[in-house]
This record gives sequence, structure tokens and C-alpha cells, in this order.
Amino acid sequence: MKKSPKEILEEFWGFNEFRGSQELIINAILEGNDVLALLPTGGGKSICFQIPALAKEGICIVISPLVALIQNQVDNLRQKGIKAIALTGGIPVNEVHQLLDNCTFGNYKFLYLSPERLQQDIVKERIKRMKVNLIAIDEAHCISQWGHDFRPAYLECAAIRTILPQVPIIALTATATKQVISDIVTHLNFNNPHVFKDSFSRKNIAFKIFSENDKRYRLKMLCKNLKQSAIVYVRTRRLTQEIAQYLIKEGLTATYYHGGVSKQEKEKKMQLWLKDEVKIMVATNAFGMGIDKPDVSLVVHYQIPDCLENYIQEAGRAGRNGQISEAVLITNKVDEELVQNQFLGILPNIDYIKQIYKKLNNYFQIAYNEGKDEIHQLNFNAFCSTYKLNTILTYNTLQILDQNSVIALNESFTKRSEVQFLASKNQLFNYLDSQPKLAHIIQTLLRTYGGVFDFTTKINSHLIAKKSNVSEAKVHETLEQLKKDEIINYTAQHSDLEITFLVPREDNTTINQFAHQVKALQTVKKDNLNKMLSYINNNKVCRSKQLLHYFGEYTSDTCGICDICITKNTQENTETVSNGILKILESSSSTSRQLIELLSFSDTIVLETIQQLLEEEIIKINSKNEYELYKIR
Repeated sequence: MKKSPKEILEEFWGFNEFRGSQELIINAILEGNDVLALLPTGGGKSICFQIPALAKEGICIVISPLVALIQNQVDNLRQKGIKAIALTGGIPVNEVHQLLDNCTFGNYKFLYLSPERLQQDIVKERIKRMKVNLIAIDEAHCISQWGHDFRPAYLECAAIRTILPQVPIIALTATATKQVISDIVTHLNFNNPHVFKDSFSRKNIAFKIFSENDKRYRLKMLCKNLKQSAIVYVRTRRLTQEIAQYLIKEGLTATYYHGGVSKQEKEKKMQLWLKDEVKIMVATNAFGMGIDKPDVSLVVHYQIPDCLENYIQEAGRAGRNGQISEAVLITNKVDEELVQNQFLGILPNIDYIKQIYKKLNNYFQIAYNEGKDEIHQLNFNAFCSTYKLNTILTYNTLQILDQNSVIALNESFTKRSEVQFLASKNQLFNYLDSQPKLAHIIQTLLRTYGGVFDFTTKINSHLIAKKSNVSEAKVHETLEQLKKDEIINYTAQHSDLEITFLVPREDNTTINQFAHQVKALQTVKKDNLNKMLSYINNNKVCRSKQLLHYFGEYTSDTCGICDICITKNTQENTETVSNGILKILESSSSTSRQLIELLSFSDTIVLETIQQLLEEEIIKINSKNEYELYKIR
């Protein structure tokens, strides 16, 4: 006897009722409809495809972008006694065949794939033999070039519609503008789709912006009284380590997580955080997607994200248990200038793309109207050095050529060699005395990368070779020797790039075919960043209202708990703030930081009130840069 969706919900998830549009979405799928589900982070997207898949005979195929997300969902299903398989990278061919056999004959309910796996002929052929009851495309915004995480391989998801034309598809995402929604529906060839959109409002999250010169101090104060868990997002791997070490020195429990951490270390760090043995996870955006930890009470963005979609998705990992939580972005004017350079200064224009494409063809001596299907190995660093090219702009250009099917790019070259010194400086000096021939390369390495004693640091061996006036092979030989002598930790990564030319060489004509798309996409990226900066600098409108408006929701209600709402509410009590400051200063002189810590008001109000009291000559600044009463009252 078949079980109803509610019976399945209670049996496996322990809930009596569905949330939001979950039940409507599930019923639409069970009726055989294509569905687009737009649910906020923490809105229970996975239940929307897992329950109808369990209610029907056969297996559900789930396309998902991240290995961590796939593994997390598969583990959760297995813990519930539900049979699920993850077909991720690095699995031997014979094991792939065995896993696909299990999907066909082993009564499995879920097969999780990356979009790249779906491109393999063997996978597509075996899917045809399976009794598939549903296709789920998770993080579906990745299929749109207007989406914040555009992934070209996601465009191949449409191929599964050709293989299984009668099977319903559900696409799910937490962040989608009107243009992204249109792209999803078009690219997946939806038939009369049912679109469900729950409000993105998270009434229990207090969105706040702090403008700080001393960002670390603000972060410490936010984490100091933390009773539950926190995530601190930064943009670079190195900064995850630096910030985690800073917090630990300040007496807090913290660890770090980024894409370069080994699989075993990632699992170890994750478990420490999930079990609350460590309160604070400092991470790049590689962390968090699909992680089911309901008691995160603080999410901090230490640097400005490139768009509001990324920000709302990451901030939304706070307060999944429904309790009041904070999503804080710490910034300053210097940060705003940096983010414009980092995100907009690395976008190649059409002329630059044409220039790189010509140089690439010349580098391999490809004649006009020739080159189609040719495969070449490219040392990326050597290529950039030959033509004196900006490596970041060139890398982004190659990605654009790949996305537009001019070349096929094997991106292993992005993994560079990594070094960290194990020996102390004194031990190193003694070592150099015994190995003087290695001194020049080591000194060049130290001068080029200042943090190699403290952190695992990515190095460019081609650059070291050039500065040392030796061959790149000699640099690697020296690093291997240092590793053998336990002076450094050294991980050498394959740095060559394999390029397949997919079209005959036509130079400008080739690029002109998609030039308008590149220009349009770059305009969108600039617009996204400008909207992010506009959100940061708008201190008049409730933060929640601003975010909802961005996603097409309009409300007259204010949240009452964001920094702007608190400031407006507190402005009515400036006399209370003033009296509080004067009462503290009657006892002893204090700095602004001390006053902020002692008063239960927003920083902005305290600082504004201090300024007002200074102007009225009620308080003054003493020689220790502290505030004191101008005269005893």
C-alpha cells in the first residue's frame, strides 16, 4: 500500500505538517508536472523532491553542483534508511559500472550526479535503462549565465529531457531574479511549468552593516558573547587561517575551512563545528551549502560579496531553528574600493578576448581556418610570460572562450604548488650554511611570499624561476630537496593546461559571434556589484525590505531588528543614551569602545551622541584620547 506524502514526512523526518509551499510542490510533481521551486535558504527544498520520489516506484536522479552538498544529502538519506548513491569524481570505472548496476537492479531511490557526470555517454546510456520517477535539478540558478554561480556544464542538464521525455523535472533554487527564472524554464525545456515561490523573508534574522576601520576588533566583539555557532565568511583561503588564528588568540574556539583543505581535514573540522566543540567556522563560500546545522546564531561577512544573491544565500544559514539570529557585514570605504577592483577590474573586454585568442592560435602556430579538434598542452605561466599578459585577465578570458565553446578547457592548471616552512628561521639559517647552492632560490621564495613561515602558501614556480634566473625544473628540484630534508611542506600540482580547439581559427569573426553576450553578462556583473554596494550604503530603508525588494517582494512592514530599524527606534531615546554616557563618565573617563561595550545601544547612536555632547561642550577628550566630563555636574 502506497503511503501519502504526509505519512512519509512523519516516518522519515518526524514532522506532522509541511512548511510553506512544500505540499503544493509535492502534489504538483505527483500529478506529473514540471515544477520550478523558489524557496529561501533553510526553506526545506530537498524534501520537495525526496518525498515524491519515495511516494512513487523507481529512482530519482538528482543533479547537484557540489560534492560536499551531494555527500551531505546522501549521508542524511542513508541515516534514515533510504538507499541513495553518489556518483562523484575520482571513482574507478569498474566501480562506476557497479554503482550504476545498483541503480538499475538494487532498489535504490536516489542517484546523485554532478552535471559533469551527466555528460558522460556511459551514464546517459545506463540512465535510459533505469525506472526513473523524477529528475531534480538542485541549485538551478547555475544553469543561467545571469545567475551568480553560472556553471556551463549545467546547460547539459537539458539533455536528460531528451533521454527521459516523459519524466517530470523539478528545478530548485534559493536565489533567482526574473531573468534567471526565465533562463531556467527555457534551458530545461519545461512543459507548462508550475512555479512556486515562497517569501524570502526571514523575520528572525537581524541584518546589520558595521562600518569599521578596525574590522578584527568588531569581529571579536560579535563573537565574544556567542552562545551558539557562527560562520565567518572571507574570500581567500589565506584569510580563513589568519582570522581563525586571531580569534583563537583572543580566547575563542575557531577553525577554518576552504577548498584547499584535504578531504579528511574537512571532515574533521566539520565534525568539530557540528558537535559544538568549536563555535566559529571561518570559511570561504566553499562552506555551508546543504549543511544542516539549525543553531547558527551569527553569520558574519568579513568582506563584501559580489552580489546580493550570494549574500542572502550565505546569510540565510543563520537562524534555521527560528530563533533570533544576526547576519552581519563588516566593511569600510577601503573595502568598497577593493571590491570594485577585485570583481570589476578582472573582467576582460572584447578587444582583450580577441587579442588572447589570436595569441593562443599563434602560440601553437595554427593557420587560419585550421585547428578544429586539435589538442594542445599549454604551460599557462609560460604563455603569460611570453606575451607579458595579466594572468588573472588571461585566465578569465580562457574561461569565457570555454563557456562559449571556442575551446574546451581542462582547468587543472589553477592548482598551483603549495609551500609552508616547517623549520624555524634559525634552523633555516643553519641549513643554508650547509647547502649554500640552494640559498638563492630560497631567498627569492622568502622575498616573494612573506607568509610562508605561517601559512600554506600557493606559489608560482615559473615566477620564482624567472626571479632566480634558473629553470623552472631547478626550482621544483630545490623544493623537492627541501621537502626531503623536512625544511618545508611542499605539494606540487600539475600546472599545464590542456586545450582542445573546438572551431577553426577565424580570429575576430569567432569572437564577434558571442561578443554581445559577453558585454551583456559583464554589464549584469557590474550591476550586481553596484546593487550590493547600494544595499550597504542605504541606511534609510529597513534591511529586510531592501533584500525582499531585490527579489521582487514588496512589503510595508519593517523587521524592527536590523541596524537601521534599531537606529530609528533608538533615535527617539537619545536623551537616554546621553544620560547613560554621562553616568559612566562621572565614575571614570572612557574610550568610545568602552562606552559602546557598556551601553545597550547601537554603535551608530552612541557615536552620534558622543559627537553631540562634544559639540555642546558637555564632554571633552583628554590627553589619553579618552572622553571625560567637561566639568563636574
